Amino acid sequence: MKLGFRAGNQNGSVIMALDSDKREPMVSPYNVLITGSTKGIGYAFAREFLKAGDNVIICSRSAERVESATQNLREEFGEQRVWGTTCNVREGKDVKALVAFAREKLKYIDIWINNAGSNAYSYRPLAETSDEDLIEVVTTNTLGLMICCREAINMMLNQPRGGHIFNMDGAGSDGRPTPRFAAYGATKRSVVHLTKSLQAELRMQDVKNVVVHNLSPGMVTTDLLMAGATTKQVGEEWQIFNIFFFLQDFEYATKTSLQMQAKFFINVLAEPAEVVAEYLIPNIRSIPSNGSTKPTYIRFLTGLKAYSQIFSRFAFGARRNRYMLED
Repeated sequence: MKLGFRAGNQNGSVIMALDSDKREPMVSPYNVLITGSTKGIGYAFAREFLKAGDNVIICSRSAERVESATQNLREEFGEQRVWGTTCNVREGKDVKALVAFAREKLKYIDIWINNAGSNAYSYRPLAETSDEDLIEVVTTNTLGLMICCREAINMMLNQPRGGHIFNMDGAGSDGRPTPRFAAYGATKRSVVHLTKSLQAELRMQDVKNVVVHNLSPGMVTTDLLMAGATTKQVGEEWQIFNIFFFLQDFEYATKTSLQMQAKFFINVLAEPAEVVAEYLIPNIRSIPSNGSTKPTYIRFLTGLKAYSQIFSRFAFGARRNRYMLED
């Protein structure tokens, strides 16, 4: 068997990865690990993978949520296809324990999705943000992501099947401003940079059996998003969408309140987590099924799709009052 040798790790040992031409083909069912997956989009992802016949490990910081989510999923999909454990992605020892748990239950992981993230449930100017909130956001979204990527790559390097890592983006990842959640936006901008840097590192080491991708869920109808349309403080964040869609040129954007704009965009662009998962999971699964080793950026809400839905709203009144009354 041909082996490729890599640079030494932090312990000075040599890292070896199976040559891409000699690795085992990755066939379904896939073994999937999702961080931050006991609620919201992460939980919807878990359900969709399970519906496709895959095996799934879920995790979060809350033991209570892990127990509840695992029980619910097992009732729907069976005892032997889903496992749950606690993990604080900000702690290296926790993520190492997560890897050990995955190896114990499934032996290997084909698809690792880094979904865990936080905005500390806080929308306010950076100058008014507490140390605790800043630490929560940065350590979860940036440090936690780095730790997870490190452990996922080390796990997958010597797996006969290799593996795919998907990093979840968010508001700010495209470099546009995120007023009143500046720290969150900055961390999400770093997600894209980190992914590109890891892709470059793996190419430099001639690693082809481990691939890092970006994943974009778009606007998901979480409780936090809905709250943004009903409070003045949070409503100001929606100015960002005026910039993104150039709506400052439209009479609607300049003559309506921020709350009305928030409701407008939620109705026009947002989708439930289940709908987003139904689109993204088949696209994620198609990558290993096609044997692809090329990094990709999978987006649910593309610019063209957003423009089309906004045009349909203005032209035909489509999607009006889907989730929130705008009048």
